[in-house]
Amino acid sequence: MTVRSALRSGSPSVRPSRRAFLAGTALALATAACGRSSPVGAAPSSGGTPTMRIGAIPDQDPEVLQRLYATVAGAMSAALDLDVVYSPVTDYAAAVSLFRTGDLDLVWFGGLTGVQARLQAPGARPVAQRDIDAAFHSVFVVNAAAGLAPADDLRPLAALRFTYGSETSTSGRLMPAYYLQQAGVDPQGFPGGPGFSGSHDATIALVASGSYQAGVLNEQVWRSRTEEGAVDPAVVGYARTPAYSDYHWLLGPRAAERFGDDVAERLTAFFTGLSADDPDDAAVLDLFGARSFIPARASDYDRIEEIGRSLGLVS
Repeated sequence: MTVRSALRSGSPSVRPSRRAFLAGTALALATAACGRSSPVGAAPSSGGTPTMRIGAIPDQDPEVLQRLYATVAGAMSAALDLDVVYSPVTDYAAAVSLFRTGDLDLVWFGGLTGVQARLQAPGARPVAQRDIDAAFHSVFVVNAAAGLAPADDLRPLAALRFTYGSETSTSGRLMPAYYLQQAGVDPQGFPGGPGFSGSHDATIALVASGSYQAGVLNEQVWRSRTEEGAVDPAVVGYARTPAYSDYHWLLGPRAAERFGDDVAERLTAFFTGLSADDPDDAAVLDLFGARSFIPARASDYDRIEEIGRSLGLVS
């Protein structure tokens, strides 16, 4: 059985061949180099094959996201025999809205935005999450000038000018706010009210500049930027939250009509088939900061929905 036919049959054990992956990556990088962007709501390709439009919440620098999702789109195109394009969005709310209207078929959501999107698009299905998403963490950071040493006690943060990430970020707002509340800190009661940076990278920059004395972001971005040497020494880690479920790929309810009844299974097979032991697959996994993908279920995010409702972020 070839990779292409296996994926069409929904076999959970297959993964894209090296040749398919390289072909897809070359296509993606060529597209990015030419500056081409496929608009949301793009028509089917010239050959009559429907175009799968993928998107993602804009939680990092746009250049990082373009490199990541253009590479993913290319690999998916080759392995799944589909025309796959990445459509950037302006903010978290836009990702949810475009998914609801069907203008995006497959979106990389955080836990909270994924719950919001599923509630607005009945029939949507989570297809995969990273290995690290089953037990994800946020990191509270402070400007060194605040004089706080790393600790498990979140109460000293209450006196500092504080910024979250996006207002609907799971790791940059929802779960940190919940853990602050559990520690006896009013998540909205910071001096002057909390800020909302819009992304994890922006949170680091704002704390580094002193615009805010403290903030919170997802641990994967914090570790990645720290390893790259991209974090200003003025920003130091203060505390780490307990674990929770977070990011995942969510497939729209109309996808089966456009790409076949087995499209969810094919996508799960593609993502879970990526292996860190294969150099080509590892190129994608490294961009995601993961060793592998695992299947995802809607029930994985029941706690996120419960906390979102308690904080007024899910209705």
